[in-house]
Amino acid sequence: MKISKLLLLILSIIVISCGTTEESDESKVVEITTTEGEKDFKYWNWITAGNEKSDATYSAHFDKLKSNGIDAVLINTGADPKLLSRLTPIAIKSGLEVHAWMFTANRPGDTIALQHPDWYMVSRSGKSCFKKEERPYVGYYQWLSPSHPEAKKHILSLIEGLAKVEGVTSVHLDYIRYPDVYLPIGLLPKYNLEQNEELPDYDFDYSDASVNKFIALHHKDPRKMENPAIDIEWKNFRLNEIKSLVDDAYTVVHKHNKKLSAAVFPYPEMSGHMVRQRWDKWNIDMVLPMIYYNFYNEELDWIGYATAQGIEDLEGRTIELHTGLYTPKLSPENLKIAIEEAKSNGASGVAFFDDYSMTEEQFEIIKNSKK
Repeated sequence: MKISKLLLLILSIIVISCGTTEESDESKVVEITTTEGEKDFKYWNWITAGNEKSDATYSAHFDKLKSNGIDAVLINTGADPKLLSRLTPIAIKSGLEVHAWMFTANRPGDTIALQHPDWYMVSRSGKSCFKKEERPYVGYYQWLSPSHPEAKKHILSLIEGLAKVEGVTSVHLDYIRYPDVYLPIGLLPKYNLEQNEELPDYDFDYSDASVNKFIALHHKDPRKMENPAIDIEWKNFRLNEIKSLVDDAYTVVHKHNKKLSAAVFPYPEMSGHMVRQRWDKWNIDMVLPMIYYNFYNEELDWIGYATAQGIEDLEGRTIELHTGLYTPKLSPENLKIAIEEAKSNGASGVAFFDDYSMTEEQFEIIKNSKK
């Protein structure tokens, strides 16, 4: 007890001393920290790569991105680690951080998966994502069931292949969800659809693997429910199936000293409602919510709203949030505002989806916004 009192006395003297003699230095530290925080605001760019272009072509493009303020590239190689191994050192030489972007639950053209029809998700109306004529919305919606052990194992093997590539910072999961229960409202006219409820053709996964796993847990069959949309266990089951896949991916990539990142819907409540994706519950290092405001018929300041909502939902977690922006629909003036909306509402950076379509005027806005 006497020793404890002595320690407290010494600590009190130290605190008082620091408070009286180090005040000006403390102010300087705060100022420096703020400045460094500004420098750390990261700029990302999503790009798709293939084997057709030469190393020199990629090098020139990476140099252009870096010179215009981009810090990191998310490279979609179709989950091909060989191509990623070729491109990663080129991007790093240009001064860019490299993230391995991959399609995750949605696996269009996956030659291994296509040998296994039972791996695919099935709608409440009985349509399978394996069959081209039965896929929802578009032909490339070829969704694997996270509830099928072999399908999940296959996905994780692809993730591990990318995680093994030297120099990669993170494996970046895209389409890490179920098919859209509800499309963004701005896209509905394109498909001549009204979605005021969960429609059977867009409500997944009623595959045998998923339903049997759910029955084993909850002793009821979603195929026999009068209104499965209001069954909380069924809804939560599917949220947890995606979470389980992400959490397993997190373990895999961290085993190889890499991080895990993901492209997600704008904020957790919205993504849970639209695509069975509650990313605030995941084990993950970074999320890049795709806050494409025009898809939802929203105003420009909605970028700030959705960013702030995501930050609030991640409170207490060590997950970074970087706001995703859809640049083809952003004028240079609006791009400047969009970056500021993300920055002022707590984002750690902004990611641009342009896939080689960024204009010189947009690049100029990005470069100048870093000054």
